[in-house]
Amino acid sequence: MEHHKIVLPEYMNDQGTLFGGYLLKWLDEFAYVTVNIEFPGHHFVTIGLDDITFRHPIACRQILRFVVARTRLGNMSVDYNVDIFATSPAQQFDGPVFATQIAFVSIDADGNKVPIPRD
Repeated sequence: MEHHKIVLPEYMNDQGTLFGGYLLKWLDEFAYVTVNIEFPGHHFVTIGLDDITFRHPIACRQILRFVVARTRLGNMSVDYNVDIFATSPAQQFDGPVFATQIAFVSIDADGNKVPIPRD
């Protein structure tokens, strides 16, 4: 699933590039949207991210494309690969500016782990 976000001035750090915390927030949000679309009516929480390495600075006004793809479906957890690409008329990169794996666990209303339904 793909999602997009424009980098606005309020997201910049004191070096004039995207503050990394925003990127991580959007990544978690878009992956969460994806897992909830794939498993409607079920509840998930983020349990972890793999490698957090910012490969390129991201400039204001760039449009970020988040590509979220499921890589593993377990009994109570699911993993996604997230690749983030940055584009703008002035600057484009050959590969992703950021990539990681994110894991979610399925929970009930009390926060206990529960199996993911198989339809």
